[in-house]
Amino acid sequence: MSDLSRRSVLRAATGAGLGLLAAPALAACGAGPTKAVTGGPARISLWTHDPGYIKTFQSAVGDTSLMKGSPFDYRMRFTNAAGSDVVTRMMAQAVADGNTPDLAGIIVDQFPRVMGSRIAENLFVDLSETVRPFGDQLLKLAPYSVDKIPYGLDSDNSISVLYYREDLFEKHGVPADVETWHELAGLGERLYAKHRISLGMVATGDNGSIVNGFLQLLLQRGGGAFDSAGNLTLDSPEAVEVLEFMAHGVRTGFLMSLPDPYGSSCAAALKSGRLAATVMPNWYNVYGLQANVPDQKAKWRIRTLPRFSGGGHVASTLGGTAFCVLKDKPNTQASVELLRRVYLTREGQLLRYRSGGFLPTLKPLYEDAELRGVTDDYLGGQRVFDVYGAAAADLPIFYQAPGMQVLIDVMGGPVLRALQGKTSAAEAIKDGIRAYRQQVKR
Repeated sequence: MSDLSRRSVLRAATGAGLGLLAAPALAACGAGPTKAVTGGPARISLWTHDPGYIKTFQSAVGDTSLMKGSPFDYRMRFTNAAGSDVVTRMMAQAVADGNTPDLAGIIVDQFPRVMGSRIAENLFVDLSETVRPFGDQLLKLAPYSVDKIPYGLDSDNSISVLYYREDLFEKHGVPADVETWHELAGLGERLYAKHRISLGMVATGDNGSIVNGFLQLLLQRGGGAFDSAGNLTLDSPEAVEVLEFMAHGVRTGFLMSLPDPYGSSCAAALKSGRLAATVMPNWYNVYGLQANVPDQKAKWRIRTLPRFSGGGHVASTLGGTAFCVLKDKPNTQASVELLRRVYLTREGQLLRYRSGGFLPTLKPLYEDAELRGVTDDYLGGQRVFDVYGAAAADLPIFYQAPGMQVLIDVMGGPVLRALQGKTSAAEAIKDGIRAYRQQVKR
């Protein structure tokens, strides 16, 4: 497709209500050469919301063993912006034929913005051939695929596990190896009745936190919001079961209601010991626990999730950021090659884990001797890949669709009302689906 045709498609999408801003270019430098760079110096422009990715790519291009044999001599230009701004400004620049990045880091909840109106197709490189050699050994392609075509590679497996205070579990006689949620909920109810200690949390603040907490458990149970074709699958017994489980947990005190998993209320609950366990992804170790309760070092541990009696998985997933390559730019070939080295090689995945704690997205690495020997001081010297390996082998697939952000907006209220006991789980699911259907005709 010509540049003119591509801009026409993007302008049409803008007119359809995607809310693009006429924002200035994120990078002030010129557009550079028009001829494709096939070797030698390649100055790659990368936009991201997280300094951790800047550190990762800086380390990668300076790693002579990782870059050995590359036809490109990489130099990086970084722009740091809010996650939503990365997408908004990238699309605005594409419409204006402006200065788009070579590599864009797109948060998982922002990717649905490019899934409709052929936006991803017109902006990003189709990575099908790049990932084909890995088959089903490469995880987390689904959230960044449109019509089964992958357009981004995730930076982290974002494996959700159960974090728990080993000292409090031992003090109050809660076994760390409880097999099912039903058993843990029973223990949690009694623990709350005697000591006002909860073994999990639900979010009651913004729609994103509310629905993400629900979806995290729904994925574990074997359900989901959408299927691989983008069809809504929320009308299911699993969705009702999970929401009923969460609402019952709130009523009994087994689960603590908090505005969000990261704010001051959660920090206070952690510091006081009133929150002794929680389901969250691997990155919560640093961004949730170590950030809020560094003094609780060596008291926390992780394990795979208790099973739902009706089936499902021993793990779940929440969050993530994929890097996408902008197509038809001078540095497109160089950017694909850089992404391949950093994201699809053993050396690159180990570098990403060492530099930012990003879990591998290649299944075989969970059996890698170097990673299996990793211990975590904050988690009391625990060999964390013993847990992550078992979890990665049974990780649910998370599918998205263009209407994902609409679904989050309309489901937040009904889910919250169910958690507060103001409506039943079944009615909440029906109310959310009804509101979604009114806005998304599919």
